[in-house]
Amino acid sequence: MGELVHPSKEKLLDAALQVIRVKGYTATRIEEICEAAGLTKGSFFHHFKSKEELAIAAAEHRSAVTAALFQAAPFHRHADPLERVLGYIDYRKELLRGAVPEFTCLVGTMVQEAYETEPAIRDACDRCISDHAATIERDIAKAITAYGIEADWSAKSLAFHTQAVLQGSFILAKAKSGPAIAAESIDHLRRYIVLLFKGRNAAEFGNANQKDK
Repeated sequence: MGELVHPSKEKLLDAALQVIRVKGYTATRIEEICEAAGLTKGSFFHHFKSKEELAIAAAEHRSAVTAALFQAAPFHRHADPLERVLGYIDYRKELLRGAVPEFTCLVGTMVQEAYETEPAIRDACDRCISDHAATIERDIAKAITAYGIEADWSAKSLAFHTQAVLQGSFILAKAKSGPAIAAESIDHLRRYIVLLFKGRNAAEFGNANQKDK
């Protein structure tokens, strides 16, 4: 069981996820967070000493929320670890719904601004991205063993590559004002992973999201 969060604190964290993904960390004001949460500045400063402290907590909150979401995702039901990895990629594509701020990443947004000026925020974002990469790294490692892969790359490096593609796809989605370019990038990531593990036999795994249809 996770630690219970006070309802007003959780409202502020949820509001931070919403507002910062739209405006970015630097442009977001505490007053906007409070307005989005329906709370006063007094309530804000009861829970957080500063906007920076809120941002760090918001990154951790985002990590907890997404961990629960992905833990319950259907791709875990596959017996084949490679199918689980590909199912994860397909699931990321399925999440490209709604307006751009709704599917893009809070920590990816913040770290682009804060990596040099706000090291505590940078480190919180790094933990979030690294922890998430570790969840897919386990299945990649099992797939490497199952498919007898011998290569000069590691499960960890491929797990981080998936995150690099995903975060880059979010930047492109922002630049293009829509998810189509992000979906195409994720499709290319899927093809790349299939080729790494299946090579000439890649066709048996089909194209992105064609399985189980």
